[in-house]
Amino acid sequence: MLETSARLLRLLSLLQAHREWSGADLAERLGVTPRTVRRDVDRLRELGYPVNASPGTGGGYQLGPGAQLPPLLLDDDEAVAVAVGLRTAAGQGIDGIGETSVRALAKLEQVLPSRLRHRVSALNAFTVPMLRGPVASAVDPAVLTELANLCRDAELLRFEYRDRPHSRTTPGGGTSIGAPTRRTVEPHRLVCSERRWYLVAWDLDRDDWRTFRVDRITPRPPHGPRFAPRTPPAEDLAAYVSRGVSTRAYASHAVIRLRVPLEEAAERVSPTAGTLEPDGPDSCILHTGAASLDVLVIHVMMFGFEFDVLEPAELTEAVRTARDRLARSLARAGESMPRTPDGADRTPGPRSGSGAAR
Repeated sequence: MLETSARLLRLLSLLQAHREWSGADLAERLGVTPRTVRRDVDRLRELGYPVNASPGTGGGYQLGPGAQLPPLLLDDDEAVAVAVGLRTAAGQGIDGIGETSVRALAKLEQVLPSRLRHRVSALNAFTVPMLRGPVASAVDPAVLTELANLCRDAELLRFEYRDRPHSRTTPGGGTSIGAPTRRTVEPHRLVCSERRWYLVAWDLDRDDWRTFRVDRITPRPPHGPRFAPRTPPAEDLAAYVSRGVSTRAYASHAVIRLRVPLEEAAERVSPTAGTLEPDGPDSCILHTGAASLDVLVIHVMMFGFEFDVLEPAELTEAVRTARDRLARSLARAGESMPRTPDGADRTPGPRSGSGAAR
């Protein structure tokens, strides 16, 4: 049996990791009797931890917001500083710590007293960040923590979802946006990539796994009930989401060999632009997509690497078309075309043969 102090810490960790526990479940996890669990809960309350209890067969223990910050953790100023830092990291998608920030924030906000939650909200509401690089659509940290809690507790999520803008233009010259759709899903994980957040979930209406952009989600509670978690669609969910947003989401797909080591390619090819696989020490394979083959040519050229087209064969023809168009443009500008080592003019002529584009 665990010593009392270690058992209290273990009990507190369990209460933070799950929304609600029955007394029997806690007793089994801790290796004690339900009566000991009740005594330990009373000790946590004496220390200032807000543990709520509901009676009956469907009742249990739940960690809720308290009247005072529990001792031996953080004072008021430290708690506010940590909460603001976590909200900033969660809302801006800082590389490598975004998902961890959401989980930590979800735990912290459970025990922040009301006065501190108001201070944190005010600081976030009246602070304007100055960031380098493009800023993606804003994601409400409250939505992130709500989704994280539902993933943690395996509860159904009900929400409205705004799909991507349609390709047709409106009379005012912009793109039209479809009406929000109502969705009910089993949320599995949040994935952060650069400055965007995605939710991987099982869509009950589509009977399949789907990836949703969090900035397009508007939760519509009540949520629930709980569900039995399914086997995820892939072991590496980051790669799964990357393939979805960079390739599967587009009409045209391509497989390209980049003539540089994978590490060098990864410095320019972001997870939302394509997925990379090793292909020996001096090359790698890029899987990517775009709205059309012509756009794919530009997309791949902008990486600035030598490349071979592996799939589809039609993309090689699109590369030739782009090459000829550029050659004609240079010719009209009065520039001489480059010559081969034997002095022959490389001005495009009749095409023959096929093969990988370089």
